[in-house]
Amino acid sequence: MRIIIGGAGRVGGELARALRAEDKDVVIVDNDIRSVKNSQNMDVLVLHGDVTQRSKLVESGIGEAQIFVATTDSDHKNLLACSIAKHAHNQLRKGKSELITICRVRDPVLVLEHESGDLSEWAGVDHIVDAIDSSIDRLMAGLKSPSLEHVIPFDHSAYVLELTVTQDAEVVAYNSLREAEHRMEGGLPPIVGLKRSGEPGKVPTSNDRIMPQDRLAVATAGESSFNRLLRLFGHEAVEFPDEPRVVIFGASLVGCRLAEAWLEAGASVSVVERDLNLANEIAGSSIGSNSNLEVIHGDHLDRQLLAEIEISEQDIAISALSDDHASIAAALLASDSGVSRTGLVLYEADLVNVVRRMGITFAVDWKRVAVDSILAKIHNELPGPYAVLESIPDVVGICIPISERYKHSGKSLEKISLPDWCTLAFIQRMSPQGTWSTIRPSSQKVVEVGDRLTMFLPPDRVEELERRFKV
Repeated sequence: MRIIIGGAGRVGGELARALRAEDKDVVIVDNDIRSVKNSQNMDVLVLHGDVTQRSKLVESGIGEAQIFVATTDSDHKNLLACSIAKHAHNQLRKGKSELITICRVRDPVLVLEHESGDLSEWAGVDHIVDAIDSSIDRLMAGLKSPSLEHVIPFDHSAYVLELTVTQDAEVVAYNSLREAEHRMEGGLPPIVGLKRSGEPGKVPTSNDRIMPQDRLAVATAGESSFNRLLRLFGHEAVEFPDEPRVVIFGASLVGCRLAEAWLEAGASVSVVERDLNLANEIAGSSIGSNSNLEVIHGDHLDRQLLAEIEISEQDIAISALSDDHASIAAALLASDSGVSRTGLVLYEADLVNVVRRMGITFAVDWKRVAVDSILAKIHNELPGPYAVLESIPDVVGICIPISERYKHSGKSLEKISLPDWCTLAFIQRMSPQGTWSTIRPSSQKVVEVGDRLTMFLPPDRVEELERRFKV
C-alpha cells in the first residue's frame, strides 16, 4: 500500500514512522527544507516541494497511491492538497480506482461541514482528523487519577492506562504474570504492554516477571476501576469530586472546548483570559449563558487575581495557552498556589514527560493524538481505534471486527488460542437494544459475530492479525 503524506512536520514525521513499522510504502512531500532534511533519516521517499502543486503530487506517485494524508499546520492548505490529490489520481487512473483522502483540520466550521457530508462534495475530503476533542478526553480521564502517566480512551467506556509499578505493588512485583494471576482474587486485568529501562517494549507473556519501575499498559472498563488498578500496582488512589471546580487559563479554541467538556461533566468552570476580545467571545458563545461558567478578563499570572478567584479552592487548573512555555508557567503557578491537580494540552511531545517531573499532574501532547487519529482513519476498515502506546511505542492496539467469515466465531477464547505475540484487551458487544458494552476477556468468553476485539501487538504483525480474522 502506497501512502503519500503532505507535510513533514511533527505529525507527518511521526505518522511516517508508524506506517513504516507496518511495512507500508510511504512518500513525504514538504516545501520546508529543514523538515525535509529531518525526514531523510527514515526509510521513506522524501520530496521537496509544495504539496498543493499537481506536478509534485504526480512526481510522488499519486496515481499509484491508495491514501493521501494532508498534515500541514494550515487547514486551507490541507483542504486544497486533498482536493488536488484526488483529482490528479482520478485523471491518472481514469476513474478505475479511488484515492482515500484524510485531512487534518482544527476549524470547528470545517468539522461541521464534514459531519454534514458537504466537505466531501466540495473539497474531495473523505475523512478529517480533529485531535482536540480526543486530547480533551485523555486529559480529563488522566486528571481524575493523578498517578496515571497516560490514559488512552477507547469507545464505550474502555481505557488503556499506562503507569509505573512501585515497590508497594505486593501482588504483582517480583512475580510472573502467571503467578500474579493466581494470587489475585478475580485475576489480573489484561496487561497489554511492558517496558523496562534499557529494553524495547513488548506484549508480555504469562512467563514475564513484573519488577518495580516497569512501565505497564493495562486495559480496563470504566473510570470507576482506575483507583483499584492504581492500588494494585502500588500507587495511592485519591477520590475525585462529583462536581469539581475547574479553572482554565486561556479562551483559545482549545480552552473553549475544554470549558464546554467540563461543564457537560457537571463541573463549575472559571475561564481566565487576558485578551478582552477572546474573553467576550466565550462569554457570548453557546456556553456563555451557563450558570456554572464564569469568564474573567485578566492576567493568569496575576497572583492578586488568582487570590480573588480563590485559586487554592479549585480542584483542577488547566492551562490551554497557545505557547507551551507560557502554559507550563501558568500551571506551575496554580500548583504553587495550592491547586492539587494541574493539566496541560501541549504542542511539543518532549515536554510531556518533563512537566510530570516538574510536578504537573497530567499533560497531553495533542499532536501525538493527531497521529493516532490519522492511523485510525488509515485503518478505516476497522470500526474502532488504532492507538500507539505513549510510553511503550513498540506496541500498538487495533480493533478487529468479527464477521461471519471468521471461522472461530461461536467459540470460546480458550479454544480460539490467540498467538502469544498479541494480547486481547477487551471485547465490545452490541445488545439487542443497540447499545455497546465493554466485556473483560476470560478464557471461557465466547466470541460472537458482530463483536469487536481490541488487541495489542507489535506493529509489524498488524497485517498478519487482520488476515487471521478475515478483515
